[in-house]
This record gives sequence, structure tokens and C-alpha cells, in this order.
Amino acid sequence: MGFGSYDESEQQHQSRESDGDEDAAVNVHENDYDGSVTVESDASTDDLLGQLQEIKESSDEE
Repeated sequence: MGFGSYDESEQQHQSRESDGDEDAAVNVHENDYDGSVTVESDASTDDLLGQLQEIKESSDEE
């Protein structure tokens, strides 16, 4: 076989394999969640932002 040639039986084999891929599609809405989340904390937004900044600075040092 020269450049650009292919075996027709190999081409047919590839198309049969790709037909089964349709069933393996990902359903992105399979695990949708329609609930709510609440967080109770005595920390202020400024306190939380300060903690976040400390975490970022400590991870930069490592």
C-alpha cells in the first residue's frame, strides 16, 4: 500500500466501533440539584477574606 491508501476492511471495522459510542454520551443534567444551601457563621466577610488571603500567602510560600 502506498501513502494515503487504506484497507477497506479496516475502515469498516472503525465505523462499527464508532457506532457504539452514541450510547456512551455524557448526560450533563443527570445529577442536577434543585435544592438550597445555607451557611451559618459568626465570621464577618472581612474575617473570611482575611483567612483566604492567609491561605493564599501560605500556599505561595510553599
